[in-house]
Order: sequence, then structure tokens, then C-alpha cells
Amino acid sequence: MQDGLIGVDWIRANHPAAVLASGEYGGQHWVQLESDALVDLCKELKENPETAYNMLLDVTAVHWPDDTEPMEMVYHLYSLDKNDRLRIKLRCANEGPVPSLTGVWRSASWNERETYDMFGIRFAGHPDMRRILMHEDYTDFPLRKEFPLYCG
Repeated sequence: MQDGLIGVDWIRANHPAAVLASGEYGGQHWVQLESDALVDLCKELKENPETAYNMLLDVTAVHWPDDTEPMEMVYHLYSLDKNDRLRIKLRCANEGPVPSLTGVWRSASWNERETYDMFGIRFAGHPDMRRILMHEDYTDFPLRKEFPLYCG
């Protein structure tokens, strides 16, 4: 397993302007992209036989409240053919929006809805952007750092 190096090297070689940063953590390579490049790049990563990232494993976010773009989107891709995992990151404002990947992987639908429900990030182009875990009238986002843990 290459742990993302195939994808990072391919993106750097073919779309260098889309790369904001890259690195390695815990033996897995990651790349931070411009949000405008996300959908087209993911389509290429999926369809190109050199990369073949045919599976979207997970979509989540991390809240960094002190940063100017406090939300970090994290996408975990997997290539069954190459036995390779790739982590893609992008930064956004509290509510986003970020482009939806439902047109690339149908499995993105529920993951994006869960990310919206827990973090409040909206996904542009999502076919059903509504809460999936909390009730529709719920106003908070439980995985943001400012969420009150104790209401006593």
C-alpha cells in the first residue's frame, strides 16, 4: 500500500495550481486543494486508471475556531485496484458552502448530510441537503467546538 502517495504525486503533476499544501501524517499522505477544483479532480481520480480511487470511504470535518477558515473538510478515498488510500482536505467558512461529491460517488450523499448535521457545512449541488441525525428544528451543530457540553 502506498498510503496516498500515488494520488498526491498524480495531483501535483497534473493539477499543480489546485494544490495548496500536502504532507504526511501517521504514514498516510494528504493533499489540501482549492475547493473549486474538488469535483473535477475527484472525477479524474476515480476514472483515471493511474489512480483509480473508485471508493469514497468517508467525508467529515474538523472545526478550528481560531482560524480564518475555521472548517476543514476531510475526504478519505480508496483505490481497490491499487490498495491505496488518499486523504483530501479543503478549508471553508463555518457554513461553507463546499461542492458536493454526490455526482462522483453516490455514497457521498449521507456522509455530506451527516457533516452538515454535525458541523453546519452546506454542500452546493447536494440533492437533499437536510438534517439526517438531528430533527429539522434543531439549531445547533454538536461537533463544533463552541457547542455547549453541559447545560446545567
